[in-house]
Amino acid sequence: MKFFVDTADIDAIRELHDLGMVDGVTTNPSLIAKSGRDILEVTKEICELVDGPVSAEVVATETDAMLAEGRHLAKIAPNICVKLPLTWDGLRACKVLTDEGTKVNVTLCFSPNQALLAAKAGATYISPFIGRLDDIVLDGMDVIRDIREIYDNYGFETQILAASIRSANHMKEAALIGADVATAPPDVIRKMAAHPLTDAGLKAFLADAEKAGIKIV
Repeated sequence: MKFFVDTADIDAIRELHDLGMVDGVTTNPSLIAKSGRDILEVTKEICELVDGPVSAEVVATETDAMLAEGRHLAKIAPNICVKLPLTWDGLRACKVLTDEGTKVNVTLCFSPNQALLAAKAGATYISPFIGRLDDIVLDGMDVIRDIREIYDNYGFETQILAASIRSANHMKEAALIGADVATAPPDVIRKMAAHPLTDAGLKAFLADAEKAGIKIV
């Protein structure tokens, strides 16, 4: 499973990238606003830092305006992936941009039916929002599971990009189901390394080493 990091924080992206934990980046207007920087400037810097796809989201809601914004964003760098909402206008824009050779990430997906439409429109990625489904007492992983089965049934090439990831457990479940990609905030990716038995074991090893006077260098 590929890891995308869901942030516009350059330092966090660089840290994870240097560890080999970043296969791509996803951003949205909320994350850009949090960075306090110009969207074009910060997106260009991210694209220069990572080799993988960088999702940059349009803010328009009508097809022609989405196309204008998407084409503008696509000029920033060759690894830009234009992020469009899963609306009828967004699907129209997805079809056009895909036909033009631009990668498209269709976002705000909450059902298998929506994911099927996005695949038919040629989306590069579909982003089902796991955490937001959990928030309304639905199992977001069930949607990932259903999309995986539908896509596999018909050989769709659209990649499942599990989004709205809230925990390390979400990452595990997405991997078990077979999501192609999971995008998560930097802190969630870091928490994947944490386990109380690892901490306890390390504490015991260090105590024994100190007692035995063990030194490596």
